[in-house]
Amino acid sequence: MNKFFIIVLTFCLFACKDKPKKVGSVESEETEVKQVEQTIYPKELFKVFEAHGGLDTWKVYKTLSFEIPNSEFNEVQTIDLQKRFDKISTPAYTIGYDGSDVWLIDNTGDYKGKPKFYHNLMFYFYAMPFVLSDDGITYEKIDALVHEGFNYPGFKITYNNGIGASSTDEYYIHYDAETFQMKWLGYTMTYFTGEPSEKINWINYNEWEKVDEFLLPKAIIWHTVDEGVIKEAKKTVNFEKANLSIEAKPVEFYSKPEKAVIVE
Repeated sequence: MNKFFIIVLTFCLFACKDKPKKVGSVESEETEVKQVEQTIYPKELFKVFEAHGGLDTWKVYKTLSFEIPNSEFNEVQTIDLQKRFDKISTPAYTIGYDGSDVWLIDNTGDYKGKPKFYHNLMFYFYAMPFVLSDDGITYEKIDALVHEGFNYPGFKITYNNGIGASSTDEYYIHYDAETFQMKWLGYTMTYFTGEPSEKINWINYNEWEKVDEFLLPKAIIWHTVDEGVIKEAKKTVNFEKANLSIEAKPVEFYSKPEKAVIVE
């Protein structure tokens, strides 16, 4: 088991209202966009979505893929943005979710990760801030995060009961007050215990790249936390070869292969 999976197992899992209109900037004039009902989001948070490319445009896309490099190989992650099917492909293992089951192909016989926890974990970290527009979320404006002399306004995110695999998780998004670009993500992890937690982990979002019309992270950095105070950086995860498509992959792409096993 490589070091990458040992680290990610300490992290948590995450879990619009429409009016069609035409947008020619995505692919063609035939593309229909779901126009987001702005009133369901706090005004400042909606500006964060806009600073990263806009929810209207994000809702057009159906497939996202990216790679996560590590010392042995790259993980290729592919996600159906509408149905939230996903697939992680590597030479050593393949993990998939077909909407019902998480499945695993372990080519080496020594995969020791937790596929049900991991299969969409990095997608949620990567697709910030847009995943914070999902249904079943409650937003609460909170005090600014103060770090190295800068104030970052923010919101607390909680989920309605039964939303996602761990609805007791809490998230904290903080952004630059001038540019409205996302800067920090805080989160608690309750997936393994099911119990609320007061321990907040912090990820710095400071390196962005343009992917089509969006600002998506090129790297994210976990920091140590001492008595609630964010300290030095401890782990960086990089992203490569990101791609968005308005075309959905066939359902069979995410379906369980014959030699795969369903993860209970």
